[in-house]
Amino acid sequence: AGQGTARVLAHDDNALLMERAEGAASLAELARNGDDDTASRIICDVVAKLHSRRYGVSLNSVVPLDCWFRELGPAAAQHGGVLTVAAETARHLLETSGETVILHGDIHHGNILDFGMRGWLAIDPKGLKGERGFDYANLFCNPDRKTATASGRLARQIEVVAESAGLPRIRLLQWVLAYAGLSVAWTLSTGETPEIALTVAELARAELLNA
Repeated sequence: AGQGTARVLAHDDNALLMERAEGAASLAELARNGDDDTASRIICDVVAKLHSRRYGVSLNSVVPLDCWFRELGPAAAQHGGVLTVAAETARHLLETSGETVILHGDIHHGNILDFGMRGWLAIDPKGLKGERGFDYANLFCNPDRKTATASGRLARQIEVVAESAGLPRIRLLQWVLAYAGLSVAWTLSTGETPEIALTVAELARAELLNA
């Protein structure tokens, strides 16, 4: 993320229109340097605007959220532990989902950039539909290991995001656990070690047990 990063505005078969993020500010740097609350509030503001618009996209043209979670069940059956709880939590969330919206699908500090006079804008949407709480979950695994797993960070940002986004605290924690579990499953499938997501999943489970 940073100056010069391009954002796709529109495209057709013959042309691609791009816009560059010329601003120098970085949400990742805000979060790393003592202003995590501000970074999270900016993210919440951008996500709320995304969810309030359709941009001409039909719900029938995007992927249902439950399709993304298909890998979590088999991973939980193989590895157990917190993945089992994450899979159960994801199943509950998907079965009791509220209003369906167009989701970005990959909201994190590096995918919301400073476009100068146009403000903060999101890039790299994945094209999903589901309950809006899902879009806030990935920011808890970011912007880096040190920040995401810092003592008290998850509990603090749950409060900030729940208030800013108008989400029930428990429901948000459940989305964090479900998403972190899914991230673990994805990472394990590549043969890599899912250190950050696994820690966040454990932290979210502990917060839910104490709620």
